[in-house]
Amino acid sequence: MSAPRSSTLKLRSNATRRPYISLTPLIDVVFILLVFFMLASSFLDWRAIELRAPATAGTSGGETGALLLRIGGDGSLDLNGRPVARSGLQARLRDAVRARPEARLLIQPAAGVAMQDAIDLLDAARNAGLDRVQLLRGAGGQR
Repeated sequence: MSAPRSSTLKLRSNATRRPYISLTPLIDVVFILLVFFMLASSFLDWRAIELRAPATAGTSGGETGALLLRIGGDGSLDLNGRPVARSGLQARLRDAVRARPEARLLIQPAAGVAMQDAIDLLDAARNAGLDRVQLLRGAGGQR
């Protein structure tokens, strides 16, 4: 007869170890993305608008003889106290540049005027040939 078997049952453990996740491939991917975006981006000042601070009262070359363009809260334009339509603004500014090439344009928006309206006028002044353009504080000392 054969030897008696032991009555203990051996079970395999189903508990699996967590798989080892290496961070090296993740770091490689992040590094490659970093290099890609650094090479793909541009650090140039695209369409930068150069603004000069208005002259103070004590400095020479004050605001005498400058063109003053006011933007009303309703979008109306006023060039040196005379109303002007947006469609005719560039022609009037070109005429002013022809008359006085050293002319300076001061843009004064009223309170509540959208920044994009002021930027559009800065672009129109640049297209008309004015290089000396300043954006003043809003009417009444408000921004």
